[in-house]
Amino acid sequence: MKISADIAAIVTGGASGLGEATARVLAGKGARVTLFDLNEERGQQVASEIGGTFAKVNVADEASVDAGFATARAAHGQERIMVNCAGIGWAGKTAGRNRKTGEIFAHKISDFQRVIDINLVGTFMCTAKSAAGMMSLEPLGDSGRGVIINTASVAAEDGQIGQVAYSASKGGIVGMTLPIARDLAREGIRCNTILPGFFDTPIYDALPPEVKESLRAHVQFPARFGRPEEYGRFAACLIENDYVNAESIRLDAGARMPPR
Repeated sequence: MKISADIAAIVTGGASGLGEATARVLAGKGARVTLFDLNEERGQQVASEIGGTFAKVNVADEASVDAGFATARAAHGQERIMVNCAGIGWAGKTAGRNRKTGEIFAHKISDFQRVIDINLVGTFMCTAKSAAGMMSLEPLGDSGRGVIINTASVAAEDGQIGQVAYSASKGGIVGMTLPIARDLAREGIRCNTILPGFFDTPIYDALPPEVKESLRAHVQFPARFGRPEEYGRFAACLIENDYVNAESIRLDAGARMPPR
């Protein structure tokens, strides 16, 4: 599907990081882009800079998601591109022991549920509602009616100690890619998933420099963290290549995550 001024797109998590970079790439190719995010100030700023629209959306809340789609479609019409980048990181062991007191604890179920709700359920909710909207459109020849790009993580395949909730949420995104693509194939809607490795995004901002350096050491080539625009360009590539469907593809410069 050629990205152009005739195409409307929605990017969740569009106010920062991978989402912002993707929104900028799509807008640079002419697409009419709506950003879904909770950060209203930054979201409005990015939308203004790219000539797009912002909607304050909590992807884990169905009413909020529905309102966001209404805003996007009122501004730009029915989207043909849906890119899901919204998500949170989290650290917590399945069970552990307090090193100072010896107290044994289990992972808080409410924390686990929150990560699943935002990362996995939120991605699916936006995917399903966007796909239903795309089904109302006429196909663009072999390009079909629309394209959905979801964001998992290399943690879906080699999650670290303390990443059980995050890895489960991202593994779920990988696991639903093929059945979503099969569900939507007859409607001419493709679905692919990107598994980014270590990228210079806000999710890593809180890490001490030495921790970031230890992670970077596991990147093969180029030996650096990824740039968000590299994710955005790859998403655009998957959108514009009509023959890529039902794929979950690592974007990680050959990195493999160590146990910790």
